[in-house]
Amino acid sequence: MDLFEEADPAERLRRRRRRSRLDDTRSAYLFLLPWIIGMLFTLIPFGVSLWLAFTDYNLLQAPKFIGLDNFATFFSDPKIATATRVTLVYTFFAVPIGMAAALGVALLLNRGVRGLPIYRSVFYLPSLIGGSVAVVMLWRALFGYDGVINKVLGFFGIAGPGWVTDPDWALVTLVTLSIWGFGGAMVIFLAGLRQIPRSYYEAASIDGASPWRQFRAVTLPLLSPVIFFNLILGLIGSLQVFTQGYVFSGGSGGPADSTLFYNLYLYQQGFQRFDMGYASAMAWVMFLVIALFTAVNFFISKYWVFYDD
Repeated sequence: MDLFEEADPAERLRRRRRRSRLDDTRSAYLFLLPWIIGMLFTLIPFGVSLWLAFTDYNLLQAPKFIGLDNFATFFSDPKIATATRVTLVYTFFAVPIGMAAALGVALLLNRGVRGLPIYRSVFYLPSLIGGSVAVVMLWRALFGYDGVINKVLGFFGIAGPGWVTDPDWALVTLVTLSIWGFGGAMVIFLAGLRQIPRSYYEAASIDGASPWRQFRAVTLPLLSPVIFFNLILGLIGSLQVFTQGYVFSGGSGGPADSTLFYNLYLYQQGFQRFDMGYASAMAWVMFLVIALFTAVNFFISKYWVFYDD
């Protein structure tokens, strides 16, 4: 065999390549092993949740199979319509306004300001703590009837509303909190802007394009993959919002169900009323809705997302 390999260098090279690919495959699976183990711990409750969605289960008795009854209850539950409306309204305002704020700040920082790392850190920090319980409690205190916001408005002779207690303003306050945490999207936008060649802007400027025209014809098309990425993350995060509504309303979704997000209502069903079967059905409906939103966005993206290749 050794003589054959010595006499056939091409065969010997192929054998080395096969061994190299095998070693690479083993290394890849070794590095993927923690993720694979974690995925197994995810798939098990995933499957159990699917089974519970077709059962009557209150944590005290064994699950009882009831077929599609939980889903029939879902479509006749009036609170579902309220929770869905609150979640969609929140998403409709929080996502585009937050993305616009993130893009605007990224454009300003991309102009080469001094102390860029400092500004980047300052704007990014709220996104790290924006959804935490402590920040939501602080936000609630700031926007309370006797909070700092109303005191500042009162200094200018403006009677501030009940940001926390008024159903017309409670959701607005939470949308404002979401927009305040635009730093994560801003950093991603800034990275995307840095990848756009300056030669494109120079060519557009020579052709007489105004700054607004350059933004529309150069920046937006070349930044569209990043916009699409932030849009998907923003939609998924907003549709799953929970902590803000729970802390802000004390778990009730008040005032007058104005902050009753879908996930908060799911929590009430599963961990306050202990109707785990119905809560599991709600979770699977949410999973399918998010999957549908994501699939639609991926389908539409081919009409507006531009890739260099």
